[in-house]
Amino acid sequence: MQRNIWRPWMTTHWREWGKPILVIVIVCCSVRSSVAEWHDVPTGSMKPTIIEGDRIFVNKLAYDIRVPFAGWRILEMADPARGDVVILFAPDSGIRLVKRIIGMPGDVIELRANRLLINGRAAEYGSLDAEVIAQVDIDERAKHAFASERFDVVSHPIMSTPGRAAQRSYGPVTVPEGHYFIMGDNRDNSRDSRAFGFVSRDVIIARVVGVVFSLDRDNHYAPRWDRFFRGLPD
Repeated sequence: MQRNIWRPWMTTHWREWGKPILVIVIVCCSVRSSVAEWHDVPTGSMKPTIIEGDRIFVNKLAYDIRVPFAGWRILEMADPARGDVVILFAPDSGIRLVKRIIGMPGDVIELRANRLLINGRAAEYGSLDAEVIAQVDIDERAKHAFASERFDVVSHPIMSTPGRAAQRSYGPVTVPEGHYFIMGDNRDNSRDSRAFGFVSRDVIIARVVGVVFSLDRDNHYAPRWDRFFRGLPD
């Protein structure tokens, strides 16, 4: 019987290279599945905080510890907080979304002409840092209005589009226990709780930490160097 001359070579290289590489792949995939990863952002619903072409870094241990690949929750770490930018799955379609937590369980949420009220108390609005506004393409800036929205100690940028037909008034509605009210920072161009209602705690899977890098899709995917390793603006 002819001896397979390749078998010893394959066995040796499998021990030396194959097994270690396989272990590394499994560990990396497990980390990405249940600990941390980055996501592409295809839409502008979170502008000017996050813009199209950003790659955002997310912390999957912020709220829960989950079984790798399966996604089953095995330990609850913390609950989402007002102002957190989160990754979740839309309750009506299952599509992955990036939105901001606006309403907590028990809150009464209302929007009047794009001005937010929580439990009958109005949010405060002020000017937005010019450096944050500058992150939006120069050809778009004139079409939008920018502001800093603040409620208690939580503040963040928002953007509106006066010339666009949009749902600028909503509610009042009371957020049920175990649920949250989410919105995009791009208030006139975001499909959020105004469209599909409250989101349960179970569909919120990670907290956005910042932007890893960004590519300009309208300019041959040129790097936006000033958005590399960038935290979320206040």
